[in-house]
Amino acid sequence: MELGLIGLGKMGGNMRERIRHAGHTVVGYDRNPDLADVHSLKELVGRLKGPRVIWVMVPAGAATQATIDELAGLLSPGDVVVDGGNSRWTDDEKHAVELGIKGVGFVDCGVSGGVWGLKNGYALMYGGTPENVAKVQPIFDALKPEGDLGSVHAGKVGAGHFAKMVHNGIEYAMMQAYAEGWELLEKVGSVTDVREVFRSWQDGTVIRSWLLDLAVNALDEDEHLEQLRGYAEDSGEGRWTVEAAIDHAVPLPAITASLFARFASRQEDSPQMKMVSALRNQFGGHAVESAEAKASDAKSSSTNKSQKPKK
Repeated sequence: MELGLIGLGKMGGNMRERIRHAGHTVVGYDRNPDLADVHSLKELVGRLKGPRVIWVMVPAGAATQATIDELAGLLSPGDVVVDGGNSRWTDDEKHAVELGIKGVGFVDCGVSGGVWGLKNGYALMYGGTPENVAKVQPIFDALKPEGDLGSVHAGKVGAGHFAKMVHNGIEYAMMQAYAEGWELLEKVGSVTDVREVFRSWQDGTVIRSWLLDLAVNALDEDEHLEQLRGYAEDSGEGRWTVEAAIDHAVPLPAITASLFARFASRQEDSPQMKMVSALRNQFGGHAVESAEAKASDAKSSSTNKSQKPKK
């Protein structure tokens, strides 16, 4: 079948290649003309025979909304738009209504697989009517991993992005657990090869996973992660997961803590820990560290390192 694909970055570009490998025709548009097959959305729509399927892979929010708005004026009744980006599920119903006025169908699809998706396939979670999903099904089949798993019609419009959001929330908590365990192992003097401990867990343990495999890959590249700064962004879906949990009174302590841990990573000198330090000093007389002393120690440490003889 034919597919129009909007957004040919790391994810979208690999998706185009995988779909083409499956024997389908893909006409791609991107703001970067070096990546694009056509130079406008109007040209993309004109290149496809009806009923058309257009897959949108652009950043969530304003970029997706602007793309949906433009497509609404270009497409015909019976066409279908798939939002495969990381849009918030609450936007999906709005997009479905906007396109539905024009007789255009809408399917939301959460996509997981990252840079490995081209080779391994993408896990797909999609929401929409059975009729609209059926129009996209050959593309879903081309993108998904081989076998019976990795693809699900999660429910109504919005269900795909909601499922992907929860998936990412779980991912936050799993990564945080691996990170905390790694730090503790690194701190203990009796454990002399943390990397090999992690590697040993890849087989025969209940905590083996693809994330663990990726952790071992990272440690093979930089055994003590000395080349990295302890800073982690959040894509937004962790926040949405916690907000949805509050709305539905569902306790998510692990996912919530993992989100807050990312916030803490952005503080070089945590204000909260200043208060904790002050309180410990007030009630127990515990020693505190002055900001000046910390800066002096950091400068001294830097000077000592520079004076060490080269091996």
